Amino acid sequence: MNNEWTMQKFMKGAVLLTIAALIVKALSAVYRIPFQNIVGDQGFYIYQQVYPFIGVLTVWTSYGFAVAISKLLADAHDQSNLDQRSTILRIAFIYLSVISIVSFTLLFTGADVLARWMGDKELAQLLRTGSFVVLLMPILALLKGSFQAEGRMEPVAYGQVIEQMVRVTVILVGTYVVVKTGASLYTAGSTALLGAIVGEIAGIILLLLFIRKKLSYSLFKKRQSKVPVGPIIKDLTIISLSVSMSSLILLFFQLVDSFTIFSSLTETGMNRLTAMETKGTYDRGLPLVQMGILIASTLSLSIVPLIAHTTQKKSGRNAIPYAQLTFRIALLFGTAATLGLILVLPPVNEMLFETRDLSATLMIFCIQIFWLSLILTMTSVLQGLGKVVLPAFLLITGLILKWLCNAWLLPKYGIMGAAIASNVGFAFITLSLYVYVYSIWKIRFATAKFYGHLGVASLFMIVIVMMWGIIADSWIFDGFSSRLRAMFTALSSVGLGATVFLLYIAKSRIVAEKEWFLLPLGRRMAMIQLWLHSEKRKG
Repeated sequence: MNNEWTMQKFMKGAVLLTIAALIVKALSAVYRIPFQNIVGDQGFYIYQQVYPFIGVLTVWTSYGFAVAISKLLADAHDQSNLDQRSTILRIAFIYLSVISIVSFTLLFTGADVLARWMGDKELAQLLRTGSFVVLLMPILALLKGSFQAEGRMEPVAYGQVIEQMVRVTVILVGTYVVVKTGASLYTAGSTALLGAIVGEIAGIILLLLFIRKKLSYSLFKKRQSKVPVGPIIKDLTIISLSVSMSSLILLFFQLVDSFTIFSSLTETGMNRLTAMETKGTYDRGLPLVQMGILIASTLSLSIVPLIAHTTQKKSGRNAIPYAQLTFRIALLFGTAATLGLILVLPPVNEMLFETRDLSATLMIFCIQIFWLSLILTMTSVLQGLGKVVLPAFLLITGLILKWLCNAWLLPKYGIMGAAIASNVGFAFITLSLYVYVYSIWKIRFATAKFYGHLGVASLFMIVIVMMWGIIADSWIFDGFSSRLRAMFTALSSVGLGATVFLLYIAKSRIVAEKEWFLLPLGRRMAMIQLWLHSEKRKG
């Protein structure tokens, strides 16, 4: 096997990306706390109404196209043709530039129309500000794709961290200054969106510094090989959409909420300010879900090139063990994260966002973590197999189902109806993808023993965390102020629940030590598991 695609190379890159993702997600969670505290639920509503528009474009271009470029360049490695890879880069850059300019034009000039459709014409200024983000995407996607194709994950990882750090700094400092000067919350929202632009500029600068170090091909080579343009554009489009669709689907679900929740709440008699604050409180669930699916999203990012390579041999059977392991880990941590957040949601809500408002709705909202963990895994497996059309169709069908359920459930159940609708859409996608994957491979992703032990571990965690939460909130931390009590209760509950869950999983050995060693940051879990069983043998 080519050393470029060995498991060691795969896992080294996965570890780097995992660490970068952990830092990025942590920063994302941290900045949303003071940001929401600065602007309140109304200001949070304003920002989150517009964020999905920008998020869709940036994820598709900077992430989806980066992976697509990486795959095309990696395939060209087999031909040892540097000129061909340079030609691919040039075609990709031109194509991405066209998409960026068109997207910018539509978003900038159509801002007033989109704002009216959302029921809040003041959002137009935020849409115009955010539209400038897409102009930076072509160069960012090409740089990331080039490094990933050569297995150099360090620049990508460092770039993500620097980009997020700069973004968070601009958002918090800028928003604080704007609010203190007495400007409107819409101006504060526009300032927050500027953070994404400045952050991307910082990321590009860092990657350009890295690109001087031994990148084997260049966008600016004068000598070019003859490569058909049509197939390259087709591959870039299909791969970028399919590989980013699982990440885009959450943003598209948010877009549906942006167009339907506020208008539905006001149509049912709620005044505009209350509707804004209600939508802003509902949006508190988004960072919680993003943190919950961290492991699954990191694994999905890393597994695509490995499965794509192993699929070429023995009809793809070599990829099965990797797919099974990734599925089991995603199910394991997706279940733990979902149940854990539901159990501690009220104190977490107060700890992060000052109040426990809509905690019941947010509990339902966080069930999305379970579905998304599996969706990310299965779409990555299918992407590695080259199966992209039907998964995309299933994701779009789930999105339509979400929209229909919003229209039906929002008038009946209010804001909770939107949370239920999201779970209906994601559940449909998850089950459909599972059936499709099974129809291809006819294999079981996990044994009955695995599901049984997962159920017992979950039950233990639920019972212990619920008991501890009652004791901690009403007795142990009763002397503290409300928010401090919530913080101590939430953090101690999370630590206790995670310990109970992981110790049972290690004791049951449903994931072998050699499998833990293959996973990003899994070495520590493998060592704990070995220690537990060595102590058992001594006893």
